[in-house]
Amino acid sequence: MDVVVMGEPLVEFSADRALTEAETFRLSFSGDALNVAVAAASAGARTALVTLLGEDEFGARLIRFAGSRGVDTRWMVPGPGSTGAYAVGADPSGTRAFAYMRHGSAASRLSAADLPGSPVADARVLVLSGITAALSDSCDAAVRTAARAATGLVVYDPNYRSRLTGPEAATTTLAAVAPHTALLKISAPGDSLALLGTADPRETARRVRQLGAPAVAVTMGADGVLLDTGDFADLVPAVPTPVIVDQTGAGDNFTGALAAWLSRGASLLDAVRAGTAAASISLAGQGGTGRVADTLEIESLLAETVSGA
Repeated sequence: MDVVVMGEPLVEFSADRALTEAETFRLSFSGDALNVAVAAASAGARTALVTLLGEDEFGARLIRFAGSRGVDTRWMVPGPGSTGAYAVGADPSGTRAFAYMRHGSAASRLSAADLPGSPVADARVLVLSGITAALSDSCDAAVRTAARAATGLVVYDPNYRSRLTGPEAATTTLAAVAPHTALLKISAPGDSLALLGTADPRETARRVRQLGAPAVAVTMGADGVLLDTGDFADLVPAVPTPVIVDQTGAGDNFTGALAAWLSRGASLLDAVRAGTAAASISLAGQGGTGRVADTLEIESLLAETVSGA
């Protein structure tokens, strides 16, 4: 596989109003792992998702949905527990409010014992997440084991969610995984303030590299992305978008496109640029997989951005 993602896909109930006011919800499928996998597949990478799903109707629908979006579903395995879900209100401002329904889900039972026989170790690019690690102790162990076992490039996103875990546990996992990464993607101030005690992007990158990550992509929303490899630091501007419907999943679309570009040998800088374009395009859709860019769209938007600069 070009790109392998390990984590929990979720049933998504999204509304066009805040959760405190919404009465009508749209059923879709999302979750950071699924969003990344769909984005990578749309960007042309042979992509697989490694997970456990409930033996229920939603689990079956998630497998069909992922397959319809080009994701290899052979390692989306039904098992004990329910399929996880969450509700999210419209998010044009980037102030996210998620209500999770995933306690005791099938994916939370994922463990290192599920990795043999999966494509995790042999992927060109393996994408791991702090959300996956936060689901349970066994999931945390699986994330750490996968990072150590990978023979390809590892991309890690702490993707901190205070409703799932605390800063101390998330930072401990971050420190354990960072030395095994090729690129660590972290948001500032969303992740950095809670996990590293700073909102400053350059200080965030410095502290992450001190943990052992060779390269860091600090995402800053409309302010772009700071790519720091230790030898150089580049500010990659955000790609302007004419329509902002919902920012849910923009960071996941960034990661998926970035992973697809890396899997075919692109430089970190070019991969980050592709990620910014994919994230921009995703803002026009509702929910995590509402609008996903393909390779041609990403390349065209990057070309337009360069010509208009």
